[in-house]
Amino acid sequence: MAENNKENKKRRHRHFGKHKGKGAAPKAPEALAGSAASVAEELIGQREVPNVIDGEAEIAAPEALPEGTDTVMIVGINFREAGKIYYFSPGELDCKLGDRVIVETARGVEIGTVKIANKVVPESEVVPPLKAVTRIATKDDLERDSYNRDLEMDAAVICKKKIAKHGLDMSLVAVEYTFDNAKLIFYFTCESRVDFRELVKDLASTFHTRIELRQIGIRDEAKMMGGLAVCGRKYCCSGFLTDFVQVSIKMAKEQNFSLNSAKVSGACGRLMCCLKYEHEVYEEAIRHMPTVGSLVSTADGEGIVIEIKPLAGEVRVRLNDNEKDQPKLYSMKEIRVIRLGKRGQENREEKDADEDIVED
Repeated sequence: MAENNKENKKRRHRHFGKHKGKGAAPKAPEALAGSAASVAEELIGQREVPNVIDGEAEIAAPEALPEGTDTVMIVGINFREAGKIYYFSPGELDCKLGDRVIVETARGVEIGTVKIANKVVPESEVVPPLKAVTRIATKDDLERDSYNRDLEMDAAVICKKKIAKHGLDMSLVAVEYTFDNAKLIFYFTCESRVDFRELVKDLASTFHTRIELRQIGIRDEAKMMGGLAVCGRKYCCSGFLTDFVQVSIKMAKEQNFSLNSAKVSGACGRLMCCLKYEHEVYEEAIRHMPTVGSLVSTADGEGIVIEIKPLAGEVRVRLNDNEKDQPKLYSMKEIRVIRLGKRGQENREEKDADEDIVED
C-alpha cells in the first residue's frame, strides 16, 4: 500500500519549461498570454503560476489530439538537476517519472532521470531521428554511477594540481565522467584565452581516456556550483531554470529597484534572473499609469507626479509644483491626466532603448 501511494505521488509531479533534446529537440511551446487588465491586482490574479514542488510542476492531463495527427511516443529525460529535458523513444519500456535510465547521446552512454513519463505527442514536435532508451538502470548501473561520482572528485583534485603545475590562469568548476567512462569533461572559467594543449596531453596520459576541456561563463558556473541567493532560497538557475532568461537594467528601473549593482546583481555578478518574473505585470501596469513629471488633476488641485507605484495602482503627487508641500498619495481612480511628462511622451512614441543593457 505504501509503495502504491509513493508511486501515485511521483505520477502527480511534472516538469515545466522549454524542452530541447540530445536525442531529438521538441519545439518550444508558445507562451500563454492572457488579456491585460488595467489594474495591477487583476493582472497578478490572472497569471497562471505552476504548482512547483522541488523544482518540478504538476503534470496536466494529456490533451486529445485531432484525428489524423501523426503521433510518436516519447519520454523526457534530464541529466542534471534543473537541466534541460531531452526527448527519447522509450521503445517497449514503461518509463515512469523518477526512473533512472541508460541512454546513448552524442557525448556517449549516459545515465539520466525520467522527468516526463511515456507520452504521446504530435510527430511535428519532435526532430528525427529519435534515439531510444537503452534500458532502465539496474542496481549495478546505479552503483557504477555512484562510483563515477567518486572518480570525478579524485579527478578534480588531480586536475587542479596539474593546472598549477602548468601555470595556467584558469579556474576548475566541475568534472564529469560519461557513464561508460569513455570521456572525462572538465568545466572551467578564465578571463582570457588559455593554451591548454599541454594540459590536455598530461590529463590524457594520467586518466587514459578521452579528455575534453570546456570553458563556461560565470552564469553557468553559478548554476553548476549552486548556493543560496539573497532571498534565502536556492539559486533559481540551479533550482528550476532550464534556460537563462534575458534580463535588462530597464526591468530593474520599471520595478523601482535601486540601480546599485549590489542590489540588482546575483551571486554570478550579472543581473538577477528574478527581475524577469514579474516584468510583464509591471510593464502592463505602467502602460496605464502617467509617467513621472506628468501634470495631473486631483481633488486637491493640479500637481506633478513624482513617483508611481505600478502594482498598487498609486501615484505620489506634489501639488502646485511647490517643493515645500508634502507630496500626497492618490489612487489612479482619484486623478485625471492633463499632460504626460516629456519622458512619457517619448516612451509612447518609441521604445526606451537608453541604458537598456541586455544580458543573455
